[in-house]
Amino acid sequence: MAAGPWVFTTSARTAILSGTYNFETDSFKMALFRSTSNLTTASTTFAGVTDECNTGGYVAGGIAVALSLTGTTTVKCDVDTDPVWTVASTDLVAYWAAIYKVAGNIICFCLLDATPASITVTVGNTLTVAAHATNGVFSLA
Repeated sequence: MAAGPWVFTTSARTAILSGTYNFETDSFKMALFRSTSNLTTASTTFAGVTDECNTGGYVAGGIAVALSLTGTTTVKCDVDTDPVWTVASTDLVAYWAAIYKVAGNIICFCLLDATPASITVTVGNTLTVAAHATNGVFSLA
């Protein structure tokens, strides 16, 4: 299964260009959502997005991720360490992954399976959400 590309929310584009986010010092998390979520490019606050995953030992709010910027001519924003969920007790079913500023807004999200389809991770297995190997979450040239 191949994940879809990271898609910015409408408000995140302006917030990035106006310097609202400091990708190297602000606190961010990655959260997982089901297919019934209202997550779209019009989403703003994390608190306003519905149907976050709640099975398989998933902890509400997701996993903290550190973002870093590298490069000069082309600057890449990437996740320092890809988040890993270890599935316990019941299967984990997810459709979207989203990166958001802690106590703030959704920045971007991706389909976990570009088909699109929900993915199911069975008990005892792990789910790793990795950014693009070359471009990270996004790059600016």
